[in-house]
Amino acid sequence: MNLKSENDLGGTEHFDVVVIGAGISGICAGYRLQERRRKTSYVILEKRQAVGGTWDLFRFPGVRADSDIQTMEFPFRPWYGAETLAPGPAIRGYMSETAKMYGIEDQIRFGHRVVRASWSSELSRWTVETEIAEPDGTTRTATFSCRYIVSCAGYYDGDGSYTPEFAGIERFGGRIVHPQHWPEDLDYAGKRVVVIGSGATAMTLVPAMARTAHVTMLQRSPSYVMSFDDPDGFRARMAKLLPQPVAHRVVRWRNIAFQIYVLYMSVLAPKLVKSMIRKKAVEYLGEDYDVDTHFGPRYNPWDQRLCAIPDGDLFVAIAEKRADVVTDKIATFNEEGIETESGQQLSADIVVTATGFDMRILPRTEVLIDGESVDLADTLYYKGVLLSDIPNFAHVTGYPQQSYTLKADISCRYVVRVLDHLDENGYTQVTPVRTDNGPTRPSWLLSSGYIQRAKFPRQGTKRPWKVYRNFLADSIALTLRPVTEGSLEFSRGSAKRKVAKAS
Repeated sequence: MNLKSENDLGGTEHFDVVVIGAGISGICAGYRLQERRRKTSYVILEKRQAVGGTWDLFRFPGVRADSDIQTMEFPFRPWYGAETLAPGPAIRGYMSETAKMYGIEDQIRFGHRVVRASWSSELSRWTVETEIAEPDGTTRTATFSCRYIVSCAGYYDGDGSYTPEFAGIERFGGRIVHPQHWPEDLDYAGKRVVVIGSGATAMTLVPAMARTAHVTMLQRSPSYVMSFDDPDGFRARMAKLLPQPVAHRVVRWRNIAFQIYVLYMSVLAPKLVKSMIRKKAVEYLGEDYDVDTHFGPRYNPWDQRLCAIPDGDLFVAIAEKRADVVTDKIATFNEEGIETESGQQLSADIVVTATGFDMRILPRTEVLIDGESVDLADTLYYKGVLLSDIPNFAHVTGYPQQSYTLKADISCRYVVRVLDHLDENGYTQVTPVRTDNGPTRPSWLLSSGYIQRAKFPRQGTKRPWKVYRNFLADSIALTLRPVTEGSLEFSRGSAKRKVAKAS
């Protein structure tokens, strides 16, 4: 399976596998390829200049994990730090160290933005074209070919961001920033800050900025906010009773089970979960605070993502009058700040638009199958990893409801199983072929606005086209069930492919 032995095609570099992205998924892919397929050549193409993906991109105050680090860690390199919700810089350092420790960093080409991926059925090969930005502002190109692509570029546009159109925004005399593009020179100490949004980013920004500024979180509608003990008391008890590796494994599986429990109880007994979340908020904010207005959504838990905060830090900032919450809609910006629809004036020196991101698969990358341009968002997920009618291609992402790494890692393990089956049987191509024309639905069943705007592949309603929402179900589907399950077509032929649109 080593393409390096083939003839050079005009300066094109040849690898068995091209991995796109050096974030969590990309490191998982590199590790699993090296672990099981030592003779497989691979390269990781990363558009940024460092390992980390999201965690290298996000530099806003207080940036941290929104799931516990014991389930977010790489399973092949445990995180033994004391944190539950780890800070962004620590995660970035952990990822960089992991890439260096296992030699994965040596396989990364930094500053390589993938702009086009072209599949040839005749050659059973992908050609991947990249652009490289030079320090002097010029751009050069580099081309790679491979047998298989593993897209590990995540699920949102790292270059773009989403900001709604606000009336009068040009009149505002202060500064407006988006968390995704946080300016290094922003001094907010002693300033009046309004953070627009009620998602995980806002929940992180508000308590962090409120240490030195007064912050108002302006939300159109509330989110569920669940407080966690940090550090974890259960983890501390296990550490006293058991050897460190054993205690760590116990805590990890307990946390996986807890995530699944909350997810399914949110469906089966939403009133109970609502009560649990509300009770914790009242403990910090007091009975006199209007919890139901500001932290009592009309939808059920996990209809949208739950927001996790350590030790109630957001609630503490509110209780100490360093921050407040306004639940209202924006009527207009003015010179002094924002006027809400109820007529309230929110004066501000800085407005932070924590209003979400553009979610899409391989943004700004053209994909061609036998010369025909295709939109990957028009495809159907196969086992949540492969895409219908796209040969020799996997798209690895994480969970929206559980830790990202859980899904990313077992997806990479599944890709290795697929590659093994190709080699063991002398096949050159593998393609999920959709034969069931039954109903489809979005791959993420969440009602959040940024999810509704997302341009993702869809899912079916039956296995193997169904996207599972928890680690245990995926572990069975991806690591235990047969690789050849369902409509997975292996071939040695060169027949051209036509991609059917999933609707």
